[in-house]
Amino acid sequence: MIRIRLSTLLGEKRWTQADLARRTGIRANTINDYYHEMADRVNLEHLDRICEVLGCDLSDLIERVPDEASSFEFARADSLRRKA
Repeated sequence: MIRIRLSTLLGEKRWTQADLARRTGIRANTINDYYHEMADRVNLEHLDRICEVLGCDLSDLIERVPDEASSFEFARADSLRRKA
């Protein structure tokens, strides 16, 4: 699962979503979607602007957290292939 850590980064700076929207020029609704991790897609230019304004790396903003269910499915599929 991909996690957007925007809420954590804004909390550390004590900024609101509105502060970030003003400083980046990104619509407040879009910032809200990123903040609450409701975005299905992200705009690379938005990510670049957010990182620039927050003074962070992309890896500080986005992280991949392994999904336990997916790991189980991959292990099971691998096991079935070995038996065949």
